[in-house]
Order: sequence, then structure tokens, then C-alpha cells
Amino acid sequence: MGDYPYVAPDSLLACELLVVLDEVTDPRNLGAIARSALAAGAGGLVLPRHRSAAVTPAAVKASAGATEHLDIAHVTNVVAFLGQAKQAGAWVYGAEGAAGRPYDALDLGGRVALVFGGEGRGLRPLVRRACDELAAIPMQGPVGSLNVSVAAALFLFEARRQRAAAAPAGQAAPPAQAGCGPSPAGHGPGSSRGA
Repeated sequence: MGDYPYVAPDSLLACELLVVLDEVTDPRNLGAIARSALAAGAGGLVLPRHRSAAVTPAAVKASAGATEHLDIAHVTNVVAFLGQAKQAGAWVYGAEGAAGRPYDALDLGGRVALVFGGEGRGLRPLVRRACDELAAIPMQGPVGSLNVSVAAALFLFEARRQRAAAAPAGQAAPPAQAGCGPSPAGHGPGSSRGA
């Protein structure tokens, strides 16, 4: 496998549903997240250039080929990219086990960037602060967290569920990856979102 054809990060700023990974280092987790992102209709995936898994043969295999159909970008600075996403009208939501709000209570319609932290340590503090809101997956028993790829799938398919529920009766929700156009009215910096 030659060098993976990463896209320019700016090309993903207009996507309606975007996944951003913060130092996810296992290529199998990267591949599984790419597979879920594509299946849920995400427009792309963003990875840090350093201290992160890259699209390797192991990631491609774990993605079941999804990496060949999903736009993936490398960024030098995740926090700076999240700032650009906000300026482009996205709401940035981070997955955080200790957050007080459950993930299914978020408004995941409109332009959204979902941020997932690395295995074992989660979101780094600066990335956590760059998120508009943090949300958790409610857990029972002694298990404190889920694998990052499982957590990403839950958030992504909740976004897909909400978008389908908001579609006009008898009409399927448009795939988020097809919606890399202007920001919907009422979303982005300076506006508020209902719970």
C-alpha cells in the first residue's frame, strides 16, 4: 500500500457531520471508527499528524474498505482545527466519560463535529476545553468506559437517528456526507441550541 491520499483539512470544514480523533493510536480503532463514520453518513474524519494512528494496511483492513470511501485529513493542531470548524458553523461535541450530560440528549442535527479521545486517557485538556459541550455514554456496573470505536459508533448513530427523525415524513434524511455546503441557519458561533 502506498501513501494514503489524505485530503486537505479545509475541505472537510463544510461537512454536516465530521469525526475528529484526538490521539487515537490503535490503527484497528481508527479503521473501526472510519467504518462507523461512513455507515452513519459522516462527511469525513480528522486525525492529528503526530501521536496518532495513520491509515495503514491494518486500519484499512479494520475499516472493511471504508477508508477508501471516506475523506480523511491530517492536522497539525486539533484545537486549531476545532476553532476553524466552529468558525465554519459547526458545533463541537466531545465524548467524555465524566460528563454530566448523556450523549443522546445532545442536539446532533445541523453541522456537528464529534471528538473522541485516545485509548486510556480520553480527550486532552486543551481539546476538551475547545469543545462546545461534553457528553457521556451512561454506564452501569464496574465498567468505566467503552472502547473508543464503540463510543464513536454510539454517538454517530445517534446523530443519524436524530437526522432521520427530523426529516420530513416519508422522506429519508439526506446523508451527512452529501451536505458539505453552507452552514444551516441557526447553527454556529453566537447562536444557541435547544436541549
